Amino acid sequence: MKILVSACLLGQNCKYNGKNNYNPTLIELLKGHEVFPVCPEVMGGLPTPRIPCERCQNRVIGKDGLDYTQAYREGAKKAIEVAKAHSVDCAIVKSRSPSCGKTLIYDGTFQSILIPGSGVFCESLNRLQIPVIEV
Repeated sequence: MKILVSACLLGQNCKYNGKNNYNPTLIELLKGHEVFPVCPEVMGGLPTPRIPCERCQNRVIGKDGLDYTQAYREGAKKAIEVAKAHSVDCAIVKSRSPSCGKTLIYDGTFQSILIPGSGVFCESLNRLQIPVIEV
């Protein structure tokens, strides 16, 4: 099986705070599969570490008040190119992320309030009908 995976879940230090979300259980489950790590935020040109961002309707706004939507869209586009190039069967993404979140995302107030919604990259995966599993 070919699986696209949020790079932070594989231990890559690409989170906004310069850290990762290493998941040893996931690593074990991925054994024997072709894995394609992506970080749409980094692929969109954002640095690590970077300003925390949240979705605010159709925009991605940083805690500094600036609009980072274009970088998130560009990163999603590049990550989708990886998915298409390798004909992935599914994607495993990090929950609550403004890029990768599938079911719940932060509401844009930076007060840890979760609302129903998806990240920019996850929306692109959904449009292509690539099955998404959220960790």
